Amino acid sequence: MDQSHLYQQIVESIRDDILSGVIKPGSSLPPMRKMTEQWGCTTGTIMRAYQELAHQGLVVSHVGKGTKVVEQIPEQTQNPMRRAALFNRMEAFLLEIMTAGYSPDEVEQSLRVALDRWRTFSSQPEETPPNILRFVGSHDPSLALIASQYHENNPKLSLHLSFTGSLGGLIALAEKKADLAGCHLWDENTDTYNEPFIRKLLPGQKVAMLTLAHRRVGLILPEGNPLGIKSLKDLTKSGVHFANRQQGSGTRVWLDAQLRSLKINPSSISGYDEEKMTHSEVARAISKGQANAGIGVETAAMSFGLDFKLLTTERYDLIVPDEKWESESVQALKKWLSAKQTKSAINNLGGYDTAQTGTVTWVS
Repeated sequence: MDQSHLYQQIVESIRDDILSGVIKPGSSLPPMRKMTEQWGCTTGTIMRAYQELAHQGLVVSHVGKGTKVVEQIPEQTQNPMRRAALFNRMEAFLLEIMTAGYSPDEVEQSLRVALDRWRTFSSQPEETPPNILRFVGSHDPSLALIASQYHENNPKLSLHLSFTGSLGGLIALAEKKADLAGCHLWDENTDTYNEPFIRKLLPGQKVAMLTLAHRRVGLILPEGNPLGIKSLKDLTKSGVHFANRQQGSGTRVWLDAQLRSLKINPSSISGYDEEKMTHSEVARAISKGQANAGIGVETAAMSFGLDFKLLTTERYDLIVPDEKWESESVQALKKWLSAKQTKSAINNLGGYDTAQTGTVTWVS
């Protein structure tokens, strides 16, 4: 495997173990020599992975003392685990009150009233420092690279990432909880990306669609594709277990539209309800044998040494409101995206077309 792709896989593996609690705060990471044997790579690849984890605020390195997990995980990296914990607590709460005899309608109505009361008495959102650019939206493997190099080229500026799916990103913009959103929502009525959803969720607002790249999306499969899966129709075959993306993600929106077109009942696909928050999580599930098919971007498949069957090529845009467009942080991001070396770095990840990277289309 290409060492550049392997380093990303190592980062994802350690990051997931830290966030899931497998590696505890304050624990030491394995020595580099042991890691090179485990992953079959060079010391430089392990060093690069550890440096990226340090940049993400997950580990610290000390000369002679090795590399350790930080005692306090940065808040922005905890979002997936916090969300999972919230779901578990909500399910326990629902089980308790449903057992007590309350109906789903009563629960929903009471929850809405409680939320309205909380919003009434809560303070206004804190002002975000101008040097921090808040990204909310769809996951893309290139964003870790972008966040890292963006900060390296602009030391006073930071890009904070939160992956919620494309719809979640647009909603965050509407609620002023984000400065830009990552979006790749395909509209089956117009056969276009993003603009129809922007007009629905941000009516009357002027926003820029800053293109990150066009990317290849398809089926992620075990190496060698032992089940011979070639299309979405094959997902209904016996023995196939699917790793899906979460509702609200652009990938899921596109997939559901295709299943409707092909008249495939989602209930006929084993694992359809098993949702993953990122493309990397889909690829990881397949690499660990937890699923033998999934949907995601080609670069995620490449990073884990998996097979890939192309289904479509989609446009991924960064959606920026007009009032944020002229800010120093956004203009620095636009300038960096338009640079030849940036396009080359994204292309090197595999599965991307950067011919339109850095181009801007306005919606008003």
